[in-house]
Amino acid sequence: MSTEDLNRFDRILAMLVHLQSGRVVTAQELADRFRVSLRTVYRDIRSLEASGVPISGEAGVGYVIMEGYRLPPVMFTREEAGSFVAAEKLMQKFSDKTLGAYYASAMFKVKSVLKDIVKERVTSLETQVWVNSDMKLFNDASPDALDVLFESIAEKKQVELKYQSMNSELTERIIEPVGLFIENNFWYVMGYCHLRNDYRQFRTDRMVQIKRTDLYFEKEHKDVEHHKNSDDNCEKTKVVIRVDKKILKYILTGRKYYGFVSEQDAGDKMEMTFMTNSSFEGLSRWYLMYGDCAEIVEPDSFREKVNDLLNKTKENLEYRFDG
Repeated sequence: MSTEDLNRFDRILAMLVHLQSGRVVTAQELADRFRVSLRTVYRDIRSLEASGVPISGEAGVGYVIMEGYRLPPVMFTREEAGSFVAAEKLMQKFSDKTLGAYYASAMFKVKSVLKDIVKERVTSLETQVWVNSDMKLFNDASPDALDVLFESIAEKKQVELKYQSMNSELTERIIEPVGLFIENNFWYVMGYCHLRNDYRQFRTDRMVQIKRTDLYFEKEHKDVEHHKNSDDNCEKTKVVIRVDKKILKYILTGRKYYGFVSEQDAGDKMEMTFMTNSSFEGLSRWYLMYGDCAEIVEPDSFREKVNDLLNKTKENLEYRFDG
């Protein structure tokens, strides 16, 4: 058998596994993944059908394997099995207890079908990979938040929240979760909030309580990427600051979370430009961490915001000393 035949065999087998995902897969999606033409995809689909695989669908619409058809146990390569270790460690640190338990159960099943030599490789890797996170991702009162949200998104059912804002205000919300994402090392859910009649982001560690409901979504929602892009495209305000070069190494990673867009050399300082929302809430607090080594170039409204925070800090300090 030629190398070309082997490559095609591997591709068709991988395509079969892809189709077993249980959802409609377009020809373009298969072409993009396997880096082949649509014509090649159509030919490979015909080959699978000819071998007895019951594929439902047609060109231009999508393909799915008919319910009830299953492959024999899948064999994993050493590299594929090794990738599970990284995923397992991340799941242990960045998922809630319920989802973590589900994943651990799934990993036992995966490991049970591995060859002995691959099992040994996985075992040796497990003891040598360590993921540390000091962030509190979930509230102690709602440790299964991710599990509830996953179920809500899949079944299109609303959830009830008791949510604590950054200023500790507690509100009750009914939301329709659209999707989940990690940003600034925290889990967020993008959802339609019935209290605000608009889309909002909710941090999982501020969910004091979360409950399932039997109420179905009242709206059709676009995916989380659409809503994130909409948020990114909302009106922004330009902020320019100059930072002493001696502290650059401390702020290079953090600045990206506050709308950093560019920088330019300004002698012994580095001039940085940010595009942020007009409340300046996050950027102003971040700036204060380095305020002794930074100056505000523009706008005056940002300078006023920082000054307000400084005055409130001073008041708090004076109250503490007077008491």
